Amino acid sequence: MFNASAYRLTTKSLAGLSYSRTIIQPAITSSRRANCTEKSHHEEPTPPLPRHALLKPHLNYRHFAENVDAIALNIRDRNFKGVDIRAVVQLHARYTSLVTELNGLRSRRNELSALSKNAPSPEERQPFIEEGKRLKDTIQTAEAELATTEEFLLRQGLQIPNDTHSSAPIGPEPNARVLKIVGTPNTNETAGFELQDHVTLARRHDLLDLESASLVSGTSFYYLKNDAALLELALVQYAMSKARSCGFTPVITPDVVRTEMTHACGFQPRAGEMSQIYDVSTATQGSEASRMCLAGTAEVPLAGMYAKRVLGERELPVKMVGFGRAFRAEAGARGADTKGLYRVHQFSKVELFALTTPEGSEVMMEEIRTLQENIFDELGLCFRVLDMPTQELGASAYRKYDMEAWMPGRNGWGEVSQSQVISLFAFHAVPFPPASTIANTQILSTTQISSTSNCTDYQSRRLSIRYRPTSSSGAKQGPALEYVHTLNGTAIAVPRIIIAVLENFQRADGTVVIPEVLRGWMGGRETIG
Repeated sequence: MFNASAYRLTTKSLAGLSYSRTIIQPAITSSRRANCTEKSHHEEPTPPLPRHALLKPHLNYRHFAENVDAIALNIRDRNFKGVDIRAVVQLHARYTSLVTELNGLRSRRNELSALSKNAPSPEERQPFIEEGKRLKDTIQTAEAELATTEEFLLRQGLQIPNDTHSSAPIGPEPNARVLKIVGTPNTNETAGFELQDHVTLARRHDLLDLESASLVSGTSFYYLKNDAALLELALVQYAMSKARSCGFTPVITPDVVRTEMTHACGFQPRAGEMSQIYDVSTATQGSEASRMCLAGTAEVPLAGMYAKRVLGERELPVKMVGFGRAFRAEAGARGADTKGLYRVHQFSKVELFALTTPEGSEVMMEEIRTLQENIFDELGLCFRVLDMPTQELGASAYRKYDMEAWMPGRNGWGEVSQSQVISLFAFHAVPFPPASTIANTQILSTTQISSTSNCTDYQSRRLSIRYRPTSSSGAKQGPALEYVHTLNGTAIAVPRIIIAVLENFQRADGTVVIPEVLRGWMGGRETIG
């Protein structure tokens, strides 16, 4: 028999969490309502879950509970502030207890209904009716507490970053490990003349109009003109063609996406950091689920293509190459890094994206990296590959490689990225040794042109992308669904590559040699100017 004393729900207070039976109303951060609004203020590390959300994250709470110490260390290594795995585990235990309690209450309600229906007389039926009325109020209270607990649990759980590959260096950006160097840096000494930066070269050949763009759109926007416009199209065509030859399906992605899709992919500011995302407002603002933003990378719409999908194992891997515009607010950027095309609010990008089985993701990461290296090598660039340390991984990446190009126009140190929100575009400038030795102390300058990330099941659990493993021989029932692994990598970030081409392939007479692999898309011409 059900114990009626269990009706009374107790209020729990978890260590480090402000929690009670009172319904928690998430604070919605206000933003300026222009057609395209930059959120440049500080925000919570995890935004409130939108009401009527399209996506419901499926976090691995068992993994959390079984690996508390390791996850706490990972949070510390990644320098995530205000994230408490122990509080999440305690909160999930409370949630599980509430589910059990509520199921018991509902079972008793069904029992009372049957007893009342079968009672031989109204007098004998009345106690069951009265108890049922009291139980109704108790169930409503329990349901409200469960809903509140679930929402709060998700808000806290979504702050937990992905696990980290055992080979990833620990610490901040200077701890990045150099894996490979290709080519020799082009300097005044090796060139035999004074090298010009890309802005000087662009003005000489009428390739870039920053002044008009500033008037039309504001600072950090630009017009590409003449051969620079053709160079962008050539780079995009070349990268798409190269990826397609390696089995990647070409996709043109939307540039406006639901904000919750962006959050599900792991793009959100840490505590105290500025958002780099442009919100898009409409005249008829609907539910929170209708919030829109400009995509910071084609990774978001490419991942979203498979949201709430179940694939067959034989369909994997899925390999896509997407072309889209990338938008980022670049809040906090200043000084030399805002000059020319180094840091801009909008640019074209070719993105590689893949879905794999868990067993296939590390192999796919190396495949993407190899393709990127081939692209930059065929362009004739001098670049290096870095295994990025824990504090540069953002929330979603299990492991990340960065590729940095040598650019003669960079003078001194570049800014280390202060935002993880669009980690694909984070700018890294660290000492670039000559190819002859990594230990050489000569100070040179590099700029990130690409990255590759293995996000394992971080994104797929938030987007509900699963696959059905192939049934084992003789099995009566197929195996349980599993979450795919997602990977992404930049094939071409156009402005950075244009900078590298102009600055590295300039000649003493001011002309610029067009990389041979691009000439077919530039009318067969060999030079600019």
